Order: sequence, then structure tokens, then C-alpha cells
Amino acid sequence: MRPQLRFLDDALIERILGEARDILAKLGMEIHNDEVIALLADHGAKVLPESSRVCFPGALIDMALRSAPSSFELFDGMGEPSHDFSGDQVHFTPGSSAINLLDYDTGKFRRPHTADYVRQVKLVEGLGNIAAQSTAFVPADVPEGMADSYRLFLSLLYGNKPVVTGAFTIESVELMRKMQCAVRGSSEALAKQPLTVFSCCPTAPLKWSEITSQNLIDCARAGIPVEYISMPLTGFMAPITLVGSLVQHTAETLSGIVISQLAAPGSPALYGGSPAAFDIRYETTPMGAIETQMIDCAYSEIGKYLGLPTQAYIGLSDAKALDAQAGLETSMGATLAALSGVNSISGPGMLDFESCISLEKLVIDNEIAGLALRMIRGIEPKEDFPALPRFEEMLSEGHLLISEHTMKYMREEHYWPGPTIERANLSRWMEEGSKTLGERANSEVERLISEWTPTSLAPEIKSELVNLMESEAASHGMDKLPEREPWL
Repeated sequence: MRPQLRFLDDALIERILGEARDILAKLGMEIHNDEVIALLADHGAKVLPESSRVCFPGALIDMALRSAPSSFELFDGMGEPSHDFSGDQVHFTPGSSAINLLDYDTGKFRRPHTADYVRQVKLVEGLGNIAAQSTAFVPADVPEGMADSYRLFLSLLYGNKPVVTGAFTIESVELMRKMQCAVRGSSEALAKQPLTVFSCCPTAPLKWSEITSQNLIDCARAGIPVEYISMPLTGFMAPITLVGSLVQHTAETLSGIVISQLAAPGSPALYGGSPAAFDIRYETTPMGAIETQMIDCAYSEIGKYLGLPTQAYIGLSDAKALDAQAGLETSMGATLAALSGVNSISGPGMLDFESCISLEKLVIDNEIAGLALRMIRGIEPKEDFPALPRFEEMLSEGHLLISEHTMKYMREEHYWPGPTIERANLSRWMEEGSKTLGERANSEVERLISEWTPTSLAPEIKSELVNLMESEAASHGMDKLPEREPWL
């Protein structure tokens, strides 16, 4: 039996949905995009006079929910299926868009560069419990205007896993679409075998900017899956209560569903978010707060109640180092999300309110993900009945170490962590150097990066990616890309 967790009963979910629909019908969303406003108006939405607010009738919401797919798949760079976003299937991916890197050698935060990004891509390729890449941090050695496309470029060039990404400009989406088409061969092939998920974020409270709403409809029309990332902040840009914040999250997310489904009926998306329990003492947005994690799990229940696949930024920490806080916040979030059946769990590797990434933490979080994935497989009998023969064998042999039953189920029944997790006894640990968690994680980082092998993308595809990126760099005044090594 798969273990499950619920915070909301169906009656409360219905009440939250009803209140959210009422807000959309009477207050609406502030939308700063004429094309999106016209699209909504053409389908019966009410545009309030002399304002940018658009009210969503219930019939329009119902139509969009009927059109939104209940599941979809992602495919890797070679076109092999990698993600099944259906039911309670769970997949882990690193957090996104950090501006700092925790440097292992100095123990300090610093701005990352291209070489750091390439190392991160190579590392994630070797982490068996992390199913996707993400555009995890922003290299500081390229102009800000090309950072979105540059991160995707590096991810596609050096990695094979699908990519969770996004764009902070309207123009970047088209170039990023062309890169994906280069990998797939055509726009039609990309729509059939999606390679990325784009984050599209409404602004709290109840607002869509020109950029994010345009990204939403552009992705929908290109067949690129999106994740709606509503970000209510309790007591600041949302009600202080968890239910009140869930009402706001639901309203903002429903509006995104309507917009994308009107732009392209049947376009795939994840019912996601990145809310936070705002800490008024420090004016921070703690992603490791238990209330943040509860909101995440609860809105996932609402998404599943609507029949939609889900996502959450959870399984990360607000700590500033690889310390006990980093472990407890990350593991609690990953455990709760897995038990809730969140389909896409974004967070591994992240520290400091999702503003910093650590490669060593990525390795540790890969093990946390492995433990969580084992947990949700649950407990079931495997030739355990009748039990008597097994105990007769144990009494006869004195142990079951080489039992046929042990050999058959040892790896299936147990998750065996890698060398980052210390399970040796004290004397052996001391004999092997008394390494700390950070030292073991760093050794694993270096090992996995050294064992990385280039992707199997055809040379002409890699050349096309490089040409697209070099052209974009030239438009931003760069003579050449900041190469760390020859492009592959």
C-alpha cells in the first residue's frame, strides 16, 4: 500500500474552490497584457472599465478545466520518456534561478559563472534520484538579457535530462523554443515529445505581468508545458491564514489555467506554486517553514481534486550552510511532498530562500530523494507467507545473509545510499579518515563530474545550438561566449 498524506477534506477543498471562483468573478485579475485581455474578452470575460482588471465567469473556468489535460510526459534529449506526470508519480528536480553559489573551498557565497553551471549540469546527469535538470542558477559572466537562453543552452549541450526552466523576458522564449526544436528536429516533434517545463508566475496579489502572461500563451501555443507558480506570502501579500492563502493561490492558478487553455486548448501544465509563510520578524520568505510546506501539500491536493498534475517548490532549506537546519528542512519537505504525491518536486540543492545553490547539497539531497522515493513504494509482502520456511532456514544456517530470498529482494526491498551517507561503525569511519558530511559530499561531486560523458546529440545539432547562442550573444555586444572548454 502506498502511504499517503492529506491536509484537506473534500468539503474544505470545495469551499476553497468556491471562494476562489467568487474572487475571480467579482474582483478578477489585474492583467498588463493587451493580447491576453483581448483573448479573455473574446471568450466572455468581463473587462472592468478604465482598468486592467478582468473578471472570469464561472463558465469560462469550467471550460478551461475540461480542456486541461490530466497528465502528460516529458522526454529526455534523445527522445526517451523520463517523466510520467500522472496520478501520484513523483519526480525530483533541482530548484531554479539562484543568484549565488556556495563555494565548497571557501565556505562563502559567490556569484557563479559558466564553468560552475557546466559542473552543475554534469553533476545532475549522474544523480540517479534527480529526474530533471533545471536552470538552477544565473551565470554572472553573461549579460542579464541573455541569461535565460544561455542557461538552457548549457543544459541542452551538456545534459540529456529534461529541463525545468523559465524566462524573465518575452524575447527569450522564442530563442529557447528554437533551441528545443533543434534538439527535436521540428516544432511538431517538440510538441509530441516535450523537453522542458517553463515556470510562469502570476504576481501576488491577483496580477499577471506583461512578460509572464505572454510567456504563458507563447508556451501554450508552442506545445511547451508550463507550471503555474503562484506565490502568496502569508500576512503580507496574502491572508495570514493557511486557508486564506490557499484561496488566493487557487484563484491565481485558475486564472493561469484559463489563459493557457484559451491560447491553446489541451496545452499541458502543472498545477504548481511557490508560496511562503512570510516571517514578519525578519521580513523573509522561509521555504523551509512547516506552514510553507503545508500550503504546498494542500494546494497539490486541490490540483489533484481538479484532476491536474502538480508541482511544488519544496524540499529545500533557508540555511546558509550544509548544517543540521539544511538537512531537517529539506528532508521534511521532501517527505511531506512525496507522501502528498506532488508530481514534480523542485528544490534539491537550494539554500537561503532559494537564492543559493550548493553542489554538495545537491548530492546530499539526491540521497534524501532516494529515501523518499523508497518510502512511497510502501510495504508489501514478497514471498513472506508462509513465514515458517524462512525462520526454519535462519535457525538451521544461523543467519540469512546468503539466503536465496535475501539475494532476490535485497536491492528491491532496501534503498542503499551512496558514500555520502555514513553507515560504517565508528572504528571503520575513523580508519577511513573521519570524513565529515561535507567532505564526503564534495568527494562525490568530484567523482560524478569526472565520470560524466558527453551527450549523444548529433554534432550538427550541437553546432546549431552553438550558432543560435552565438548569434544571441552578438546581439548583446559579446564577441564570443565565455567558453570554459571547447563546445562539444
